[in-house]
Amino acid sequence: MESIFQNEIIKEILARYRRIWAIGHAQSVLGWDLEVNMPKEGIMERSVAQGELSVLSQELLLRPDFLELVEKAKDQELNEYERGVVRVLDRSIRIIKAFPPEFLREVSEVTAQATKAWEEAKAKDDFSKFEPWLDKIIDLAKRAADYLGYEEEPYDALLDLYEEGLRTRDIIRMFDKLEKELKPLLDRILEEGKVPREHPLEKEKYEREWMEKVNLWILKKFGFPLGVRARIDVSAHPFTTEFGIKDVRITTRYEGFDFRRTVLSTIHEFGHALYELQQDERFMFTPIAGGVSLGIHESQSRFWENIIGRSREFVELLYPVLKENLPFMDKYTPEDVYLYFNMVRPDFIRTEADVVTYNFHIILRFKLERIMLNEGVKAKDLPELWNEEMERLLGIRPKTYVEGILQDIHWAHGSIGYFPTYSIGTILAAQLYYHMKKDLDVETKIAEGDFEPIKTWLKEKIHRWGSIYPPKELLKKAIGEEMDAEYFIRWVRERYL
Repeated sequence: MESIFQNEIIKEILARYRRIWAIGHAQSVLGWDLEVNMPKEGIMERSVAQGELSVLSQELLLRPDFLELVEKAKDQELNEYERGVVRVLDRSIRIIKAFPPEFLREVSEVTAQATKAWEEAKAKDDFSKFEPWLDKIIDLAKRAADYLGYEEEPYDALLDLYEEGLRTRDIIRMFDKLEKELKPLLDRILEEGKVPREHPLEKEKYEREWMEKVNLWILKKFGFPLGVRARIDVSAHPFTTEFGIKDVRITTRYEGFDFRRTVLSTIHEFGHALYELQQDERFMFTPIAGGVSLGIHESQSRFWENIIGRSREFVELLYPVLKENLPFMDKYTPEDVYLYFNMVRPDFIRTEADVVTYNFHIILRFKLERIMLNEGVKAKDLPELWNEEMERLLGIRPKTYVEGILQDIHWAHGSIGYFPTYSIGTILAAQLYYHMKKDLDVETKIAEGDFEPIKTWLKEKIHRWGSIYPPKELLKKAIGEEMDAEYFIRWVRERYL
């Protein structure tokens, strides 16, 4: 395979970077194992190992001779791939330089233990088991923002970690538009009643092995390289992790009822995985391998979940497989399944929320995260603040912690500033769809079960560029415009009204 890296300084940078990459690879394996396989009491040793690896990675990245090479590369004549390497490393160095080694060690240890505390708290619907850890996470987030620095407010520093260049004012503007325009649409959808608020299929019980067969059929139909470059497992909270371009893993969960949950989460995670699997293999072991940002990444998963998975064409394609594997499907038609996949109702759980109400769940989390950083709120006050905001936005009030503040794993991971990227992804999924329609008859391809042209379009526009360009620049290159929430609002109108 012909090398895309010609500059000698860049070659030397990449040779030294391999060790940093290897540590990241090992940390991915340890993180995946923690959520999928690890016995409960392994958490202490695992958290220390993760902490020490974080410090070792920082030490390698900040070695004076390595920093000197990166600085020297900035003055060279470089091609676009080489410029991407320098951009990504320069950004990583700026971020990692901001954090003292003991702080990185503390973050790794606290979040590993907080994750296990969250799992136990959720299993027992007991917030008190997670509360002290959440206070520690909030404190770490404030300290992280201070270390990174910011011009307007602490939340800016954390947003930028997940979506390069994103600012709180951008999110406020986006959410103001969504809240203003989606609220009346939601009211109209509920009033007109063309799509149901509930469906008997939600209560139908299934055996795990039934749905495993359905999910495997879907993944094979999409061309997911199971056993070759990919695998699927089970975890408390579905996620995707990449160990490299040739080893990408997803998880799902089986709750024994309401089968669309496991179907749509599997399709969602496939979208994330595809982004990693369709990258240029010449990026292997380099800083430009991997998705450029969480917002762009989420656009891929939401595209597959919402645009493909909830479409009438896909439901009709899937229906015979459901009928073959789920004994109760004899009572239901393809139209029943389509309506079931596209129900609209205010509900408590973000990951199972319909497309119309989904962004309200993100608005809630965004507001709470800003309060955490700006107003000195303690973890004990958050469940009530959560419930009040849920009632304001969607008119419903959680009766349990699991329905409310304990439903997401993100804060246990220390990921404050992450949630807005879900709304960015949801908006971009619709925007990419309308641009794709200019080049492809998307609905016909779905109906035929021919997903290769869709995958190829996404690869050409987004996937093959890895992290070479910052998110806004990549979007301009792909579709010639910036993110625009109007596309998503249009999609909701067309789909539901």
